[in-house]
Amino acid sequence: MIEGEDIEVDILPTMSEDELCKAIVDYDALMIRSETKVTKKVLEAGKKLKIVGRAGVGVDNVDVETATQQGVIVVNSPDGNTMAAAEHTVALMLSMARNIPAAVASTKSGLWERSKFTGTEVFGKTLGIIGLGKIGSHVAQVALALGMKVIVCDPYTSKEAVEAIGCEYVPHLDDFWGRCDFITVHTPKTRETTHLINKNTINRMKKGVKIVNCARGGIIDENALKEALEAGQVSAAAIDVYEAEPDIKSSPLLNAKGNIVLTPHLGASTSEAQLNVAIDVAHQIKEVLSGGSATSAVNIPSLKPEKLEPVKDYMQLAENIGELVQQIAEGNLKSIEISAKGKLASVDISPLETAILKGIFSSFTDNVNYVNAPILAKQKGISVTTSKSETSGDYIGLITVKLITNVSESLVSGALIAENISRIVKIDQYNTSIEPEKHMLLLPHENKPSMIAKVATVIGEYGININHMHVVQKQGEYSMMIINTDCAVEKEVLNKITQIDGVASSKYVKLSA
Repeated sequence: MIEGEDIEVDILPTMSEDELCKAIVDYDALMIRSETKVTKKVLEAGKKLKIVGRAGVGVDNVDVETATQQGVIVVNSPDGNTMAAAEHTVALMLSMARNIPAAVASTKSGLWERSKFTGTEVFGKTLGIIGLGKIGSHVAQVALALGMKVIVCDPYTSKEAVEAIGCEYVPHLDDFWGRCDFITVHTPKTRETTHLINKNTINRMKKGVKIVNCARGGIIDENALKEALEAGQVSAAAIDVYEAEPDIKSSPLLNAKGNIVLTPHLGASTSEAQLNVAIDVAHQIKEVLSGGSATSAVNIPSLKPEKLEPVKDYMQLAENIGELVQQIAEGNLKSIEISAKGKLASVDISPLETAILKGIFSSFTDNVNYVNAPILAKQKGISVTTSKSETSGDYIGLITVKLITNVSESLVSGALIAENISRIVKIDQYNTSIEPEKHMLLLPHENKPSMIAKVATVIGEYGININHMHVVQKQGEYSMMIINTDCAVEKEVLNKITQIDGVASSKYVKLSA
């Protein structure tokens, strides 16, 4: 899935940190599953790394903060194992409710203990779901089909979205714990969710509650759960994930008395899910290495598909505007003002802000990308402000970027004049309409005869072809030639052009277009 004309793939065994540090030096991308730990040390050793792909949902085994600082994109596959994880959650819930694992072991030993394994029906019971993402949503739908009542607590999901699938929204956990017969968690492990289920919260639950965790180890305090099982406060538990993986010998749950079902992190372990997540991440790695964007980057929140879709046609233009305005600016950058007008005023333009920052910083800093561009602005103490207005004059959507330095202000505006047809429409005080191309010349000059011919003659002498030219005039005696060429323009050429009588200055600009 990854290999192509310019991409080679090596399949390596699981390595220790030191082994991976030695190996990673030569690689542009790293694709991993859950056992490989991508630490700060590994990331710092991977000088060429552009992307780390986790074939799965969780990225607990990747130092995302260091990756972001290093400009390394971290991607996962949030959808590839959705069905597998949801089905395993339901399977564990039913196995726990009907005592299936213990009954299997008893029967296989030759016993017939029907009365000992009397179970509990889920029909009519209340299932509490913490976290209504894709997995939690599918669990909810299955539970509803089984005749359960489902209540949901998720601060990142609206009441309307919860009610739309037939569940009840509970805004606070304080009102949640005591209402559930069954509880399942479907959240990432964060500072807020670590030991979310603990001695205190368990004591606030219904006596005899049953708990399932197929999300992340550490969301449940295992010592507290063991105590609650043995005291009867929790009547059953089904656990697929643990605080210490894969070495779980120290887990107190292994010796817990009572009805407890344990599986070794099998939530995504179906042949379909393993293949789906690998293909998804492979596609993203190939796309990024080919100059494209990832669809599930965990450290580029502004480029999530739902945010990118409304502004995707403006992304390259926004980056070009950033590149152009930085290269015409003089002095040390102090602040950046971004303005979006017209139809852009009604959508989230954070992806465009990221593209603009990438364009600005790539003009004077190496290895800038969508990951680290916003971080560079913060690290350098550069103020970034954004404004919106529904008025845009002659354009459907207009982007303007102003750079303020210690000595001057520079401004560039761009717009789409038709689908996929972008134009630079203003440079400082000059209104224009020219295509942003890779090589551009900006030549302010006196508005007098023969200026175009003189400039074109010098350019021709050096064998440089002119693709497009646009001459614009501002109020007063000066005009500006904006010229697209088919190659870079060296300093020698610029110096000769500047020597032409009437040419105020000459500036070569290189864009990524």
